Amino acid sequence: MPTITVEGEKSFEVAEGTKLVLAIEDAGIDILHRCGGIARCTTCRVEVLSGEVPPISEDEIEALEEPELIEQFRLSCQLRCTSDLTVRVARRASVQGIEPGPRPED
Repeated sequence: MPTITVEGEKSFEVAEGTKLVLAIEDAGIDILHRCGGIARCTTCRVEVLSGEVPPISEDEIEALEEPELIEQFRLSCQLRCTSDLTVRVARRASVQGIEPGPRPED
């Protein structure tokens, strides 16, 4: 089982193949995700600090649009947990003052 570490918050194990956004949310960590996990809103973006992730997908590139965002962030709704990762959550629902959004589908 991969161990996910959210910088400055906690580490936790998840079942292999779990969507990263769901793993983070299920661990009780505040993460914004407004589009329901379809790579449209970019609110669930994370910075991958360590660990292996697959190459960025065309959907992510299209959603992130700006080169500096593409270089720095990944969309947690598009990543499956297959190895240990350390990430930094970029946007928080509580900071934005809104509900996180509909739960992304697995």
